[in-house]
Amino acid sequence: MPFPYVLLSAAVSLDGFLDDTGPERLLLSGPADFDRVDAVRASVDAILIGAGTIRADNPRLLVNAPERRAARVAAGRPEYPLKVAVSGSGELDPDARFWHTGGEKVLYTTDAGAELARRAGVAADVVPLGPGLDWPALLSHLYEARGVRRLMVEGGGTVHSQLLRQGLADELQLVVAPLLVGDPGAPRLFGPGEYQRGRLRLLETRRIEDVVLMRYEPTAPGSGPTAVAADRHWLRIACELAVRCPPSQTAFSVGAVVVAADGTELARGFSREAGDPVVHAEEAALAKLDPADPRLAAATVYSSLEPCARRASRPAPCARLILDAGVRRVVTAWREPDTFVAGADGSGLLTEAGADVVVLPEYGAAAREPNRHLLG
Repeated sequence: MPFPYVLLSAAVSLDGFLDDTGPERLLLSGPADFDRVDAVRASVDAILIGAGTIRADNPRLLVNAPERRAARVAAGRPEYPLKVAVSGSGELDPDARFWHTGGEKVLYTTDAGAELARRAGVAADVVPLGPGLDWPALLSHLYEARGVRRLMVEGGGTVHSQLLRQGLADELQLVVAPLLVGDPGAPRLFGPGEYQRGRLRLLETRRIEDVVLMRYEPTAPGSGPTAVAADRHWLRIACELAVRCPPSQTAFSVGAVVVAADGTELARGFSREAGDPVVHAEEAALAKLDPADPRLAAATVYSSLEPCARRASRPAPCARLILDAGVRRVVTAWREPDTFVAGADGSGLLTEAGADVVVLPEYGAAAREPNRHLLG
């Protein structure tokens, strides 16, 4: 299922709290950072918050700068991003400012919560997700039914934690404020639980007055047939590598990356790399690794095109090379067409040998782009 790019945005104290327990909202950032957040809001298609944030803060969740709203309209977009609320119970105040400011609103809830919200007269398109909250179904609906490609999530801590635990967050924008809360009853950004593996990659640090913005992205691959946000990150890199291939009339342009379970990049390669006219992307990447590397058994190979099952140029096709290396998980964007090999089925060869093959068709266009001259 294709999902939007999910960006988590939060500000915390030095000891990791989102707020204190006082009657007024604790302001962790200053004017310059509020303006940065406003710019991020203006850049996305939708902004999401949980029911707890609506109850605690009664936010409007708007793009405040008139010039940013005007720029959205000039670009053919709605003046305000879609406002998205999530509630398991559906118990929401219909008079909250969230429902009566800005543009369109949608509430995702359970079947029971939908009945309650509709009876209360919540001014939003109410979408039931079944007996419980299903985050993949929610994100897929936003992508397919609402056209949301970039989603900003502004809280609260429960929502952020759930998205990270399920591997659905593509980026975390975290602002750290120079103060301490120390109240055990105050809300924290992340609660206890089983989070995704590996270290997150630091993309940026920036001083904004007296706070620090840090941007991170997850890197650890998923496991089995389930895709996580990091899988999309690495497959995007594989598609970018395919663009570097010297053009050919007799072979596809493909990029590949091999990534360890903790998110460490082990190797990358692309078709016809280093002047070899017949080398394939997966072959080029695996050739850079020690076959005895113990990390290969739990690694994932990302390939912009399904690994080949048959080839004339070398004794072993790429699907066999992957299996011989001990890798048992492959993520790809595009199944091999019959352009050069009839009935190509590298995925079938891999699956029969016990490997998991994950296809993310939303990256198919990027994978096909450097091969347009072969596809007609």
